Amino acid sequence: MDFSSIDLTTVVDVFLLLLIGIGPKIALVPFLELTAKMDGQTRDRVIRKMLRTAFITAVLLMVFGGLLTRLLHFSTGALAIAGGIILLVISTVMILSRGEGQTQQTSRAATGPLQLAVFPLAVPYLLNPAGIVTLVTISAEARSLGFFAITFGLLALVLGIDVVIFRWANQVSAHLDASRMLVTEKVFGFLLAALAVQLILDGLSDVGAIHLVGH
Repeated sequence: MDFSSIDLTTVVDVFLLLLIGIGPKIALVPFLELTAKMDGQTRDRVIRKMLRTAFITAVLLMVFGGLLTRLLHFSTGALAIAGGIILLVISTVMILSRGEGQTQQTSRAATGPLQLAVFPLAVPYLLNPAGIVTLVTISAEARSLGFFAITFGLLALVLGIDVVIFRWANQVSAHLDASRMLVTEKVFGFLLAALAVQLILDGLSDVGAIHLVGH
């Protein structure tokens, strides 16, 4: 994607990429599972810590991501390949897990709810590899402060959506149908797997390893 110019199509594309990359869908089911036995006050603290950590990390990636690509000598194509591989692993876990087993194991390994808010909820579930790739690529390839300002505004909008969704989930979690949420997780896992493959293909195309028809 071309991040060097600003038009309506690019803005919509960036919003959708951010909604995938730092939106609620991947994190929602693990959040519900990991916070199911917490009291309301603790769950609120987890939400605030998760959202704050993901947002601050996203802003830092947007500001310093381009510098990191130069300091560490990797291309955005290589980043897309790495992000696609990690996202493929996450989507595979979503598809093949049997429900609470994976998240309960994570919960037992963590020392407290605020640690869970940072890992795995903030990263890599809320701010996932697709979001990291998008933000670092924008940082490396955007050519104007206007584009950064628009991206920051879109990032704030997505965070607002996250706040609404997780607050809503916090209020109605006891009434959610676990089986339907599980089916939704599996279906979305397949869609994420397709996105992961596309990231890998785009990365391979960017580094010149393959040629994609239509690119």
